[in-house]
Amino acid sequence: MIDIRDAYRRALDGFGNRLQLVEDDQWELSTPCVDWDVRALVNHMVNENLWAPDLLAGRRIPEVSDTYERDVLGDDAIKAFEVSAQGAVQAVYVEGALTAVTHLSFGDVPGEEYITELFADALIHTWDLSRAIGAQERLDPELVATCSEWFAQAKEGYRQTGVIGDHRDVPEEADPQTRLLAAWGRTG
Repeated sequence: MIDIRDAYRRALDGFGNRLQLVEDDQWELSTPCVDWDVRALVNHMVNENLWAPDLLAGRRIPEVSDTYERDVLGDDAIKAFEVSAQGAVQAVYVEGALTAVTHLSFGDVPGEEYITELFADALIHTWDLSRAIGAQERLDPELVATCSEWFAQAKEGYRQTGVIGDHRDVPEEADPQTRLLAAWGRTG
């Protein structure tokens, strides 16, 4: 199985590659994420990236929420993403990051679980961004497999908290990516 830190880095790279394709007139396009246009989706990703170093260092959400709960893209969304992704990736490779206690809104989890959640979010949002701007929607098959394995155990918790949509039915012969997206409430 792939090291979750490597999977996260690769998922962020995929998102960043798709982000490079966003045209000036596409920032207000709708995404598969309810109530989010492309700019709001990218802002969400940058916010998550900015939170990662603080949360992996043991800080609590109330200590940092005022810092990141806003528009953090400024005039250059691509640069904001690149800088935030670099900081997040550095944070997950810090010695002890996998075992660090991470204080999330729903409770404390090991750093590895938090990094896995970040990875999954980055991977799914790569597809969301691709769908919104009409870019290549195919995700890295190895990352899809890694995410699918983890999400099989985590999906009910996500669904109960309303973080994801209802599971979508797919044909028996659906490929792994289609199955993963359906589990996240996406139709692909």
